[in-house]
Amino acid sequence: MALKTGIVGLPNIGKSTMFNALCENAKAQAANFPFCTIEPNVGIVAVPDPRLQELSKISGSEKIIPTSVEFVDIAGLVKGASKGEGLGNQFLANIRECDSIVQVVRCFEDGDVIHVAGKVDPLDDTDVINFELALADITQIEKRLERLKKTKGKSGEEAKRNEVEAGALQRIMAALEQNKPARSVALSDEEAELVRGLYLLTAKPMVYAANVAEDDLADPGANRHVAALRSKAEEEGRGVVVVSAQVEAELNELDSEEAAEYLAGLGVEEGGLKSLIRCTYQQLGLLTYFTTGEKETRAWTIHEGYTAPQAAGVIHTDFEKGFIRAETVAYDDFVAAGGFGAAKEKGLLRLEGKEYVVKEGDILMFRFAT
Repeated sequence: MALKTGIVGLPNIGKSTMFNALCENAKAQAANFPFCTIEPNVGIVAVPDPRLQELSKISGSEKIIPTSVEFVDIAGLVKGASKGEGLGNQFLANIRECDSIVQVVRCFEDGDVIHVAGKVDPLDDTDVINFELALADITQIEKRLERLKKTKGKSGEEAKRNEVEAGALQRIMAALEQNKPARSVALSDEEAELVRGLYLLTAKPMVYAANVAEDDLADPGANRHVAALRSKAEEEGRGVVVVSAQVEAELNELDSEEAAEYLAGLGVEEGGLKSLIRCTYQQLGLLTYFTTGEKETRAWTIHEGYTAPQAAGVIHTDFEKGFIRAETVAYDDFVAAGGFGAAKEKGLLRLEGKEYVVKEGDILMFRFAT
């Protein structure tokens, strides 16, 4: 389950610079003018997780396979994008199938880098982007409601489903018209399933990435733009990650030891990529479990609340269908014991059945019938 995240923002806020830095071989330009990204760029990034190295060392694994995040970078949006301004809503369509959205927000002052609105104001900037996302959703909903009207003469189960879907869409439309996102509307499981096919942009979890200057990384709270953005995000129930696109670009040129020294010199514990992925995982309700052995140590991404059979199904559907049980040990217990054998001897290895809910960092071995 690779996480797919769309990166949006106004022109000239460091969006493509950050994309380049996050995706080692990314091809997006980072020029100082609007609309420099002409086609959507996609980069797949391994999720940094030091637990993999520790597990691999204990198991003597031949290889390590991390889980990944796919970033989709689109052209800078401007006011009127949903109606075709700038490069238009064709780019909004590129992020409809993403799981989440990262909105990069400029929180640095630099007279050499033009701001499309003539001033740095994160609240105004986010209002523009959020408004365009909402307008794009309203257009989608209006088209769908028109199609549903044409099916009014139908009867039976299809008519009932259409009625339920129309009711849900009308409630979402009302929320959007009040400047509230689609995700703020409580939907039943049936309603959520019926509207899922519209891929509404404001239904997706969103994280604000506050792009700051290098000097602000150690104490972002002193940056008034970051403080204003955090206040807004708290009201909206969204996460904020403070990053410096320029620092990320420099980290990309260093090995892990040099990068750690560089960050320490800035007074920062980790790079923006780790912070961004962690925050996105939290917003989406995701967690990681591991499988480990001599052949490989591997990380797997699942939704919180997944049972052991569902977690097994992420590896292969046959694992879920034929699930018998899971041998389970917590990461800390596995490391402290030094492997499966010692964990079993110490009573730390458990046998779990179909009702077991997988926890963050669990190490699992599945038994299944073929």
